[in-house]
Amino acid sequence: MLNRRILRIKAFKVVYSRVENPSMTLPEAEAELERSCEATRDLYLRMLAVAGPLTREAQARIDAARHKFNPSEAELHPNMKFALNRIAPALEEDPDFSKLVKKKKISWDNDDVFLRNLYDSIRGKEYFRRYMEDPSGSLAADAALFCRIYEEEFSGAQALDDILEDLSIYWNDELEYALTWCCRSLEQMGKGKPWTLPELFMSEMPGPDGRESDRAFVRNLVRSAMRGFDRYYQMISEVTPKWDTGRICATDLALIICGLAEADAFLAIDYRTTINEFVEISKYYSTPESRAFVNGVLDKLINKK
Repeated sequence: MLNRRILRIKAFKVVYSRVENPSMTLPEAEAELERSCEATRDLYLRMLAVAGPLTREAQARIDAARHKFNPSEAELHPNMKFALNRIAPALEEDPDFSKLVKKKKISWDNDDVFLRNLYDSIRGKEYFRRYMEDPSGSLAADAALFCRIYEEEFSGAQALDDILEDLSIYWNDELEYALTWCCRSLEQMGKGKPWTLPELFMSEMPGPDGRESDRAFVRNLVRSAMRGFDRYYQMISEVTPKWDTGRICATDLALIICGLAEADAFLAIDYRTTINEFVEISKYYSTPESRAFVNGVLDKLINKK
């Protein structure tokens, strides 16, 4: 599930915590890394679990309209296609999925306003209208609809961001990645395959044998950064004489230390790949000037070795 780019970001965040908290120990850093990695899969599970509550919202609307004092013909004989979709029950009746949801205490029960607004938004979309008007129905069509919902309704939704931010500090910038994996699971279910929990690391997913362990990669990256932190800090000080290291942006410092740690710990990785990866990460987590600064310092220090 977690690829090398995501793992580098997680390592960077742990090292950033070390920059901000000098008393942080290696065991604490490793524990933080473990929580961060597992949190991404938890977010995937939470978002996948919205299918059931959203379906029940549709069913509740239909029932309420039927029991109005003077319901219309359309309300008495509603289109039940979405309310009877096959995806929600397939997930909720799956013993492995339901067990995990219960174990991790995943629930949307307190988010009824969000679900109502979400359903209203979906009902107003052209893709939903086409789905409802299509007289044919299939598991594949239901899966495709949910993929469309996940792609179009959740990204950039402030109400959802607020919900997730209250639940976990690890979820503030991982929604897009989790949604991608939700869609992958839905696509497989649309082909008639049962839901399966993705392995936590990409190297553990089905594929060619002999792949290097991503779990070992990120653990060793954090260990290298933590153990060499003071040495890397001194190295940065020596090549930035015009800068007091205390004035260097904390995110830049963490990115450079991660780059140096990777270059030390993984000689088989081309140093240019390492530099490029952390420069790319700097675009999203640091200042506009960071790209050039991180690139320049890493290039100078790695090439001095």
